Amino acid sequence: MTNAGPQTAHDHAAPPPDAAAAPGGARDLLLAAASAVMREGDLVDISLSELSLRSGLNSALVKYYFGNKAGLLTALLDRDMAEIVRSVDALVAKGDMAPQDKLRHHISCCIDTYYRYPYLNRLLMRLVRDSDDAEARRIADKYLRPLSRAYDQLIGEGVKSGVFRPIDPQMFYFTVSGAADRFFSARLVLRHCFGQDSLTEQLRDRYREHTVDFIMAGILAD
Repeated sequence: MTNAGPQTAHDHAAPPPDAAAAPGGARDLLLAAASAVMREGDLVDISLSELSLRSGLNSALVKYYFGNKAGLLTALLDRDMAEIVRSVDALVAKGDMAPQDKLRHHISCCIDTYYRYPYLNRLLMRLVRDSDDAEARRIADKYLRPLSRAYDQLIGEGVKSGVFRPIDPQMFYFTVSGAADRFFSARLVLRHCFGQDSLTEQLRDRYREHTVDFIMAGILAD
């Protein structure tokens, strides 16, 4: 299966009646409903019938706005990843913030983001794997490369100022994203090993503090 990106069927078709009736916009409502279903079910997929039930909208709107389900998933990834890239770019640009404070803030934001969107890394990997080469390159160029460049700069600033020991920014990316993704996508482990059946804010806060302290201990210079 390949996905060449979201289609634009709505450019040539009249909107279904539900489109005008949905408060706040049917397109955004469909994305929010898909995100909620995937978060609650610990999934990286969604059935159109479930999406229709959750959103209260006709599933025909998926074709109108996104072309197909693959287009919906791509639009969801674009929505969520754009938020991350904007946040990292703004953090890198802060000239009045110490490198170690920037990195602590960034790791904290990663934990909060994966708490909101625990499916994010798995969705990213699925779309890169299932897409054609052009779409996979688009995703990499728009989201993965900017994050890699940001890590190069964030870590480089800290090494130059003497607060970080020299580490590989590429390995750092996998460490941070892996730590966030593994925890928030491991609901079955939480349930069966620790008797914790839901991702609560208290659990998020405990994990955020633990992860920030753990990673920073490994990167700070002696």
